[in-house]
Amino acid sequence: MKPSTKAIIREYIESIVIALILALLIRTFVVQAFKIPTGSMRPTLLEGDRILVNRFIYRFQKPQRGDVIVFKFPDNPKRDFIKRLIATEGESVEIRSGDIYVNGELMLVPPQIRDRFYYNRGVFGQEGMVVIVPEDSFFVLGDNSGSSKDSRYWGFVPKRYLVGKAFFIYWPLTRWRVIH
Repeated sequence: MKPSTKAIIREYIESIVIALILALLIRTFVVQAFKIPTGSMRPTLLEGDRILVNRFIYRFQKPQRGDVIVFKFPDNPKRDFIKRLIATEGESVEIRSGDIYVNGELMLVPPQIRDRFYYNRGVFGQEGMVVIVPEDSFFVLGDNSGSSKDSRYWGFVPKRYLVGKAFFIYWPLTRWRVIH
């Protein structure tokens, strides 16, 4: 027996609705795509790179020093920012002679931090200044220190503003790679 046109249309509509619901759930709770607007994370991320962000990983593990994270900008939570996590609550941070010290120890890992020169700029990044990260907060820096407005300027990222961990560049295809 041949299905009626009405049954076929209903089946298509149900399939489309289910697909949309699944897509929204995945985007909201699992993975979200972002486009990099500025050069503040050069050379790790370039302007125009399109990345994937894992939105659920931090429900199961704590953010780690060196992670590239996406968060809501503290001065305007409607905007998303991306930076490298340098320190978490209770840790001290100092930028000395271009190097980052966390809890008094030179930060050598990951190599993306060790290999960069960090400038003493902003209210929270002055020469000789040691800042303590408040409870439920993070201190973040852009990899392109000379061209990044980050925690040195506006302070700390509240834990509740954390969106997720950037893990993959999917566009352009020539830059297709895992983010470290």
